[in-house]
Amino acid sequence: MTGSKTIFVWVVSLALFFSACSKAVVEADIVIENGIVYNGYNDQASNGSIAIKGEKIVFIGDSESVVIKAVKTIDATGLIVSPGFIDPHTHADRDLNKPKTAHNLPFMMQGITTVVVGNDGDSFFPAKSYVDQYKKHGIGTNVIMLIGHETIRKEIIGLSDRVATEKEISEMKALLDKEMQDAGNFGMSTGLFYAPGSYAETEEVIELAITCAENGGLYDTHLRDESSYTVGLVAAVEEAIEIGRQARLPIHISHIKCLGVDVWKQSDTIITMVEKAQQDGVEVTANQYPYEASATGLQAATAPKWAQSGGKDSLLIRYDDPKFKTRILKETKNNIRRRGGPESLLVVVVANPAYRNKTLHQISKELGLTPEEAVYEVLRTNGTIRVASFNMSEYDIHKFMKMDWVTTGSDGNTGHPRKYGSFPRKYHKYVKQEAVLDLPAYIRQSSSKTAEIFGIPNRGKLKEGYYADIILFHPEKFRDKSDYKNAFSYAEGLEYSIINGKLAIDQGVYTDGLFGKVLRKTPAPETSP
Repeated sequence: MTGSKTIFVWVVSLALFFSACSKAVVEADIVIENGIVYNGYNDQASNGSIAIKGEKIVFIGDSESVVIKAVKTIDATGLIVSPGFIDPHTHADRDLNKPKTAHNLPFMMQGITTVVVGNDGDSFFPAKSYVDQYKKHGIGTNVIMLIGHETIRKEIIGLSDRVATEKEISEMKALLDKEMQDAGNFGMSTGLFYAPGSYAETEEVIELAITCAENGGLYDTHLRDESSYTVGLVAAVEEAIEIGRQARLPIHISHIKCLGVDVWKQSDTIITMVEKAQQDGVEVTANQYPYEASATGLQAATAPKWAQSGGKDSLLIRYDDPKFKTRILKETKNNIRRRGGPESLLVVVVANPAYRNKTLHQISKELGLTPEEAVYEVLRTNGTIRVASFNMSEYDIHKFMKMDWVTTGSDGNTGHPRKYGSFPRKYHKYVKQEAVLDLPAYIRQSSSKTAEIFGIPNRGKLKEGYYADIILFHPEKFRDKSDYKNAFSYAEGLEYSIINGKLAIDQGVYTDGLFGKVLRKTPAPETSP
């Protein structure tokens, strides 16, 4: 019996030896093991290993089926492993263009590995010079660029409130075409709510959108009206859909919302409109930030559009003119009302500390003025003046969030906590606490769906051959820390961030690496030797 047992053990050992010898060998720089893996497109989690070599994922699966030889092993026990998040609406270019802030940590610490810039019709010009600048000093996250309609319009027409001529539209189309070719922009953005973009008629935007479509781009829009300022929310969505229909290109509605008491609960109508357009063959999607307060400039939120023609200096000149002052104050008062009243407008960015972190109601009381008069006293302050505007209902936030065509976005800008907290807040509040979404839907809305909408190849999913943009976060600790009074606190709970195969966050600590790239929609144009 003893001899038989010895022979049996010898045979089994030999079989295991030859089995191990026959396994494929995977050479890797990094291997992630033992994590709770969500690949961005399946609902079920797995516990497979992920091997990374260079910039790419070279293996995903059961590590027992191969031999993985890795330089670094990450034990992801208890952590969620996900595709890096893609933020479709940011103003991160204002940080990326400075070497000291090019790390993009407010976004990176949320698990974001790729940001879209040039939103709301406002982009840096010319885009190619910023592509070169980002490459020269390095950037922390990947970046996708849009060209702003407002930027193009200012180059050709300036700030005037007037209709573009046919010649000017042709010049804008030529400039848009050049920008998209030179910088590989993924599309065009509009800020039709803001002057001077608001001065454009729909036909002008359609013509430019046709040029965008010819370059394979999408149309990203801040709607002409998210409230009841001008045409109204429903008509603004209709306009966006019509632009997509006539120009034959995808439409992406930025920070979809029902802004202000006049349009609360119109989300049901908007959802019906969008899904009808989708059935008719128009590609319509949207992004959303998970907050009840929006943020914008005090001037944009309160001052009449017609009075803003020419910029803030022209607005204040008109305000000081008795011929216009009464009308301006009347319309400003109504704009404050539709935003929820002076108590709902919190000044978060302003040079004068006497106004900072105070509501318009508080400021008006201190100045002994009406709220509408106080607006123009604050506007006389030099520099940027931004407000958090508490004007949305949870009903509409939940309705939009549940749609599979709505993705996670931040609209990250100075002074609002969303720049530092959008993605972890959505997880902590709307997945963990309120169960509005489940975890696979949250990850899909934050990664693969956005990559699909923008046409970003080989990113947004955990798949072999895809770029290794991967994050690992703690399921109980991942949450936002910024709020409206302290909007500059990094999120917590992100343990690892891998960008283009390199460790940018290691055990919760930034590694000082600048591993991001400028991604292009179109190949770089050939140059003569």
